[in-house]
Amino acid sequence: MVWPLPLPKQPELTLPSIHLQGDVVYMRPPLISDWSQWQETRRRNQQRLQPYEPEWAPDCLTEAFFKKRLKRQIREWDIGNAQCFLIIESATHKLVGGMNINNICLGAAQYAALGYWICHESEGRGLMREALDLTIRYSFNMLKLHRLNAACLPHNQRSRKLLLAAGFEEEGFAKKYLHINSAWQDHILFGLCAENFEGNNITTIA
Repeated sequence: MVWPLPLPKQPELTLPSIHLQGDVVYMRPPLISDWSQWQETRRRNQQRLQPYEPEWAPDCLTEAFFKKRLKRQIREWDIGNAQCFLIIESATHKLVGGMNINNICLGAAQYAALGYWICHESEGRGLMREALDLTIRYSFNMLKLHRLNAACLPHNQRSRKLLLAAGFEEEGFAKKYLHINSAWQDHILFGLCAENFEGNNITTIA
């Protein structure tokens, strides 16, 4: 009699256990259990976020899409290309945004590019500013990067002010730089080097 061989155990959809703690927010990698709150927050803010992001897929708020996205993020983290974090308000433990450290390049370069979003109702309260400070300190102190790059659409004055307030310098203008909201769009380019960052006393725990 031939018995079927047991299927190999599927890897759990988990990322490293990292906690970046600030005064008003904390940040951690996403979990599969975050899907419900993630999709609800993204759905509620779709009209606000879509003009600043790559085109949303028709199924982008489904659980299947979230799982596929999480698998990709795990793979990118494992090979050292990118790291992803959720931004959570400390007082309410509500998901309010996301932060990605993209295109990590080591060797002689030692840089990465930042991408981020925050829900509309959390704008103007200092949450994203603290999340950006946490990310900068983590990138320079823990990942040992030397430089961070960022870019924003020319009309996105809120993002421009955020980057300048965090210490980034406006360094240039790139035509048709990223495919955003179904079109190649111009971006303002920003950069921050480790030796030029004057961080505050936010605690980073890894």
